[in-house]
Amino acid sequence: MTLFEKIIARQIPADIVYEDDHTIAFRDIHPQAPTHVLVVPRQVIPRLDLATEADVEVLGRCMLAVGIVAKKLGLSGYRVVINNGEEAGQTVFHLHLHILGGRRLTWPPG
Repeated sequence: MTLFEKIIARQIPADIVYEDDHTIAFRDIHPQAPTHVLVVPRQVIPRLDLATEADVEVLGRCMLAVGIVAKKLGLSGYRVVINNGEEAGQTVFHLHLHILGGRRLTWPPG
């Protein structure tokens, strides 16, 4: 069971800012911006490149949740990041989207 599955099951506490039948969103415990929230599908998809045609709805639900969370938190500008695989910095192998905001973000990110 991944860390995120334990949060979804309420076995581990988290600062939950949004949830619906398909997703849960909570504050990152190691924020990289003043606002750093993770949007996680309740359905386990280990990596984005392992998603299939059957996952299209849950992927869309995640994107919609990003917009809902950003609006709820008052973010007018923000970045959405998906780390896919260890080389990209993925440490929990349960697909998740990072919402980063609350300050001016530069490009390239570093």
